[in-house]
Parts: sequence; C-alpha cells; structure tokens
Amino acid sequence: MKPDRAWVRLSSGRRLNLINPQPDDWTDLDLAVGLSRTYRWGGHSVWDLPMSVTQHSLLVLVLRQQMQPYQALTPGEALRELLHDADEGLLGFDPISPLKPHLGADFESLTSRLRQVIAKRYELPEWSADDYLLHKRADHLAAASEAYHVAGWSREDIGATLGIRLAPIMPDPLPRLAGLQPWQPWPPKQAASLFLGKLRELVSAVHLDDPASMSSVIEREVTIERLTNAFLRLPAKTQRRVRHPLTGNSLTDTFVYVETTDASLQSLEGVIVDGERDEEGEWVLDGEFTVFTTEEELIRVSGWGCHVEIQ
Repeated sequence: MKPDRAWVRLSSGRRLNLINPQPDDWTDLDLAVGLSRTYRWGGHSVWDLPMSVTQHSLLVLVLRQQMQPYQALTPGEALRELLHDADEGLLGFDPISPLKPHLGADFESLTSRLRQVIAKRYELPEWSADDYLLHKRADHLAAASEAYHVAGWSREDIGATLGIRLAPIMPDPLPRLAGLQPWQPWPPKQAASLFLGKLRELVSAVHLDDPASMSSVIEREVTIERLTNAFLRLPAKTQRRVRHPLTGNSLTDTFVYVETTDASLQSLEGVIVDGERDEEGEWVLDGEFTVFTTEEELIRVSGWGCHVEIQ
C-alpha cells in the first residue's frame, strides 16, 4: 500500500479522499449504506444487532422536533439534524466518547474537514447558539435512551459514568417497523433505506409540511414492498420484458413521481424497472424508461417530455 494513499473506494465506485474530501466524492446511497454499517456504543448491544448511526440520526431528528412540537423545523434545519454525524458514515467509525480525547489533533482535523465538506454539499444552515443547544439536548437524550434500551446501561451509570444528566425516555419515538420491538436496532438494509428516503426527501424539500416526520418514508418502503410482491405475481413472460425487476427496498429500487405532457396520463408514481443507466448505475431520467406504477401497470415514459422526481 502506498503510504500517501488516503482515499477509500465506496460502493458506487467513487473514491473518497479522506485528507482532502470534495463534495462530489460520494453518493447519497454511499452515505446511507456507510452510516447503516457504522455502529453506536462500540457495536455492543443487548439485542442481536447493534444500533447503527442511521437509526440514531433519525432518532435525533424526531426528538429535536418533539422539543418544539408547534414550530416545524425547516427542511434545512431537519437536514442539519439528520446529517449531524454524517462524517462517521464516510469514515465508517464512531469512536466511543472516552476514546475521542486520545485520538489527537490529526483525527479532529480530519473529521472537521469531512463535516465542512458535508455542510457545503448539502448546503446546511449554520447553527445558531439556541439551535445548537436544542440539538445537543436531543442528541444527549437519544444517547441516554440508547444506553438504557440498547447498550444495557443502568440509569445510575448513565449519569455517574456517562455523565448524561437526562433520564432515558421509555416510549420509542421512531416508528415501529414490522417484526421489530420498540428500541430494537434496525437491520442495516432497512436502516439505510429509511435514511436514504429521508435524505432524498429533505434534499428535494418538495411538499414537506412536516420535515421531521417519518410517515412518508415508511409509507414509501411499504409501497415498494407491495409493488415487488405484485410484480412477482405477473406472468413470467411479462416479467421478462424488463431488465431490472424489483428487489423490495429503495436502496436498489428507484421510486419516482412523473408528471407527463400526455393529456391521457397526467401523472404517475412507481418504481423504474427498465431504461438506461449512467456510469455510476443511476437511471438516465431524460431518456426513455419503464415504470411499474402504483396501479400495478408497466408504463413506458419519455423522460425528456416529463418532470421526474426521485422520491
């Protein structure tokens, strides 16, 4: 290995330069997957799985909104909460608090550069003093609750050893996923899918009455799963008409909203199942592509004559 190599290859094929990161060094999918495989509490858990930084990030977002229930966060403020630990996903490392002081100035400089380039890429608003205090309270409340429900710390040790003066909350603020218990760590694929959906939603900032809500991203995953099951019920001959059949989650299935110029078909929603992809595997949305719609129909779309949004 060359001693001056300081980049990592991401799943998209892009190279992230850790010493001199640039805003286009990663894709949103790279970030979601990286965070879903980066674990809180040193990877320790009383459950079968540890808690990922994706789940923690969504938890902090929801808790922060609950602190001001009658004042909705702006999409930018919500995005800032969601991405407050994004550098950890790019590094693949969430050091436990007692270790941080021993990592030195070089590590702090590295993470600082990553945070700066993340803020630049996603155009995150700067923290005001009051907003930052509310954020830290949400972050500490999440930590206290995770310590108790996930990592197995006692209430006494949360205060005496961890130094967190907030009591853990009992009800899990995050939606309960099918087959999982409250506070149970989400499987990495599910965690990455929900984080990616929320990230895309906040980046687009379209039609968001409640930027901190998880309802629409949960509903989208349920819809994709329903469409996958419906697609598998189609005749084999029909399924073979498309080159990219559904897989069941938004990490690999691209859910889109399309407004067309066709008077007989003004709009549609569904998952792209055929079309051209670019060098990074992203759909070419200004060409022709096929959508398996929420009405369970295969519709060919001419992207150059439409408005297309990835949901």
